Amino acid sequence: MNTEESSEERKSRKRKVSYRSGGSGAVYGFGLIGAWIYYLTHATTFWLGMLGLLKGIFWPAFLVFEVMKYLGM
Repeated sequence: MNTEESSEERKSRKRKVSYRSGGSGAVYGFGLIGAWIYYLTHATTFWLGMLGLLKGIFWPAFLVFEVMKYLGM
């Protein structure tokens, strides 16, 4: 009896990989939509609206910056 696997058997077996995503994607998505709504409703010109769309993408960076500034870091 041979208990070793042949290379053919090893190739035929595939690993099952499952990815678990946390809720951070949903939080970022809701924050993105909320930031866009905020910035677009406060925009007075087209270009300020475009700047608001860009700011909406990077809102976590602004949040972290303001928190660190508040904490004096």
